[in-house]
Amino acid sequence: MAEKVGYIFPGQGAQEVGMGQDVYQGYGCAREVFEQASDLSGIDLAEVCFKGPADRLNATDVSQVAMLTTSMALLRAGEESGALTGEVIAATGGLSLGEYTALCVAGVLDFDEAIKLVQKRGQYMQAAAQANPGTMVVLRGADEQTVEDLCRQAGNGEVLWPANYNCPGQIVASGTKAACGRLAELAQQQQIATIELRVAGAFHSKLMSPARERLAEALAEVNLKEPQIPVACNVSGRYYRNSEEVRQKLAKQVDNPIRWQECMETMMGDGIEEYYEIGPGKVLAGLGRRISRNIKVKSINDPSGFDKI
Repeated sequence: MAEKVGYIFPGQGAQEVGMGQDVYQGYGCAREVFEQASDLSGIDLAEVCFKGPADRLNATDVSQVAMLTTSMALLRAGEESGALTGEVIAATGGLSLGEYTALCVAGVLDFDEAIKLVQKRGQYMQAAAQANPGTMVVLRGADEQTVEDLCRQAGNGEVLWPANYNCPGQIVASGTKAACGRLAELAQQQQIATIELRVAGAFHSKLMSPARERLAEALAEVNLKEPQIPVACNVSGRYYRNSEEVRQKLAKQVDNPIRWQECMETMMGDGIEEYYEIGPGKVLAGLGRRISRNIKVKSINDPSGFDKI
């Protein structure tokens, strides 16, 4: 067990049918998390997380609540088991939606407030995606300047820009479907591999601005406390300074790029070399290996992960 670790949390896209079932069955505190979130959201999260169907779980207005709930259930069970106690949580962060779990860990958001906020976030993003159709494309093997140049060339007056700076050689662009199609063609001409993501819309682009405006109104009504531990901010790549910045940046996050690589570099700058990825999947562990060979990310996506700590 490391004396000093960072807790990091995955975002939308890491969900899969069956997630959280093992921890739900094995830990009473995890069941309480699922029940609390289900009562607050009106969604039977045990049913949708454990049995699907996948289309229902993957819907933006469901998956975001489901991911927050599953990550928090794993965290609480890890604490109850003793696996996630004893070390110092030196900093925390989360990829996009995962930032809400990180803010709960840091004491900025109460879990019930986080569930209500995340449900609204998902609903607002779903509505924006339906009103302003778009998509997202992963570019592999290109640097930031190349991707930014390609987006300018392919945009042709339509929304298109880098939306996720995930790690060296992996940047995700977001925009209208036509613009993303042109981007993929230009990238492939330069032998840059592209993959279109199966997403509901152009997340973290200006096509999401209606969602940002509605979320800002919801955030204005929420009681946010000051961070008890440093939280890496997706929008800036640096630590949040205070709760008011959290309020502003959480809204801005919806239609601005996610700077995950910079978030990790900020935490690494504090000498944090070991991280626990708490939640479904192993996405952040994969990104971590590409960001630095000097860090170690342990994925805790079911109770067997507690034994690896």
